[in-house]
Amino acid sequence: MDFTIRAVRPEEYEALGEITARAYLDDGHLDFGEDDDYLHLLKDVARRDAEAEVLVAVDETGTVLGGVTFTAGGEEWADIAVPGEAEFRMLAVAHAARGRGVGEALVRACAERARTLDGCTRLVMSTQARMADAHRIYERLGFVRTPARDWKPLPDMDPLLTYSLEL
Repeated sequence: MDFTIRAVRPEEYEALGEITARAYLDDGHLDFGEDDDYLHLLKDVARRDAEAEVLVAVDETGTVLGGVTFTAGGEEWADIAVPGEAEFRMLAVAHAARGRGVGEALVRACAERARTLDGCTRLVMSTQARMADAHRIYERLGFVRTPARDWKPLPDMDPLLTYSLEL
């Protein structure tokens, strides 16, 4: 790998916020585009880092290539994870860094982090149906679909698909 996965640093918040926002906007993952309320959360890396854990992938020059938010089940940033589980959210890779294994490495780092949590037996996540490239990564790493946990953040949205990895 020509990049490293580590905890985000405050001076990287803006870069990661922009990468995450651009990934969701440019790939059509925000139902309401620039007006989507979720866009603010995607950009607010400082808040995510204060209330959860944020991991980044950086190259040898220190350029941020992507990132992900990780949380234990039952905590504020957990959408579906319950105690005994962990969850990752907001996985994003800069367009220029795609195809280098950055997304997969970030997911693997989340699985490794989950294994360090006492009593954590599962890593879970939600994804949109149209995120097919991400689904291939999850399935390659051993995640399985958990349709009984699919959910809608808003009534007028398509349901989010859920996946789970037994640790």
